[in-house]
Amino acid sequence: MREGTARLLAVVDKLGNDDLRSPSALPGWTRAHVIGHVARNAEALARLANWARTGVETPMYADREQRSAEIERSATLPPSTLRDDLLRTAGLLDDALAELTTEQWQAEVRSALGRSIPAAEVPWMRIREVWLHAVDLGTDATMTDLPPGVVDLLLDDVTAALSTKDGCPSLRLAPTDRDRTWSLGGADPGGSITGTAADLAGWLTGRFPRDDRPTLPRWL
Repeated sequence: MREGTARLLAVVDKLGNDDLRSPSALPGWTRAHVIGHVARNAEALARLANWARTGVETPMYADREQRSAEIERSATLPPSTLRDDLLRTAGLLDDALAELTTEQWQAEVRSALGRSIPAAEVPWMRIREVWLHAVDLGTDATMTDLPPGVVDLLLDDVTAALSTKDGCPSLRLAPTDRDRTWSLGGADPGGSITGTAADLAGWLTGRFPRDDRPTLPRWL
């Protein structure tokens, strides 16, 4: 998580202030939207850490409208304020997680999608955010920057999530740089998809749609 945060901050540091108002790789979002979202996500995950620590229910967001409004408001912040906000909230989350005891890591909290999870899943939720959104800023950051372990966990996570959704094709994913495969969809794969693990992770997460591959349901 900390390595991914450092990578994201380094990518943001390379952007000029005018660059922050340019489109990101995510439809409808500028780079400022992406940065603002990552900052608000840190606060939301810190609320889950505090929930686990205190036992007082503090959801990530009140509702989707609150989440969207916070991102839009963050995207309008002055560049220096937005940069400081990204750094400040990353530290806030790090501190909140550091306070958890062994028992509190197992406390049940709730994701933004309403799924009951142990607090131990919160770091992984943040890992996904910082590494993928560094790519979404549309600079020279790519999926190949992700550590192999993060890529493999993404493949585990995304194949499991997509396989529960309507319209998910049944496929075997066979990364050319791994000695294992992943299953997508039903138990009887209708074909195989090859590519590097990073390439497959980028496709599965919707970062890099491919005309020569099946259309996938939305991951998150």
